[in-house]
Amino acid sequence: MNNIEEQVNDSVDVLTDENIWINLGQGALKIFVIILISIVVTRVAKIAVRNIFKVRTHSALRISERREATLVKLLENTLTYVIYFIALMMILGTLNIDVKGLLAGAGIVGLAVGFGAQSLVKDIITGFFIIFEDQFSVGDVVQIGQFQGVVEEIGLRTTKVKSYTGEVNIIPNGSIMEVTNFSLNNSKAVVDVSIAYKGDIDRAEQVIKDLIETLPEKYEQIVGVPELLGVENIMAAEVVIRVVAETLPMQHYTVARALRKEIKNVLDENGIESPYPKLMMYSKPE
Repeated sequence: MNNIEEQVNDSVDVLTDENIWINLGQGALKIFVIILISIVVTRVAKIAVRNIFKVRTHSALRISERREATLVKLLENTLTYVIYFIALMMILGTLNIDVKGLLAGAGIVGLAVGFGAQSLVKDIITGFFIIFEDQFSVGDVVQIGQFQGVVEEIGLRTTKVKSYTGEVNIIPNGSIMEVTNFSLNNSKAVVDVSIAYKGDIDRAEQVIKDLIETLPEKYEQIVGVPELLGVENIMAAEVVIRVVAETLPMQHYTVARALRKEIKNVLDENGIESPYPKLMMYSKPE
């Protein structure tokens, strides 16, 4: 019983020791202040990064919006990791944990892990060259392997591609071998128009030519005046005329649908007949 009483008395003495509670309160307050300051510094750093790139928009050495969005996102993530790492080290120091010894041990462990984490190193190196060479940027439409969609985020380790149906595909940078970027250059909208075989081809071409000259003013996605290439194919019941329009990147689907609608309406207005299936019957003489 004496041992139990002594333990109880020791516990009571510890709990009633003002110095202990003062030290705990000071430690908790320091940790709270460190966390608060790290959050504030992170937000300020992100705002500073965005403002720096806003200032560059008025500079003669302004980079493209694609690359700007990528670099802003990458710098924000990097600053967040660095600030939180420093805050963690300060919190450990507040808890009287030997940070120097911990970092030294982490360096040795990291060296050992590095030999087994070759895929991680490969991801980071590949991610660096993707950003450095500007292979693709945030907002670009790309094809990476079997995934096609809009690039949402590029990190040093992974790339996020959002497909047209809403799925977000997270791709390790080390596995990116080939990339098709659809957003670097203008696209081409190719539209084939069918005219009845016995129709007036010259008049149809003139009507279409007059129409396409007015389209750039109506559709901002069209770059320059579309080109009427002429007769593309002659078939049994129809003649195919091809129209090509240069569009902004990845706008060729939208422009092609608009071209078909405009051409169909103008042909109907001018009484130019479109081909339709015909059935011919022959009677065998008896």
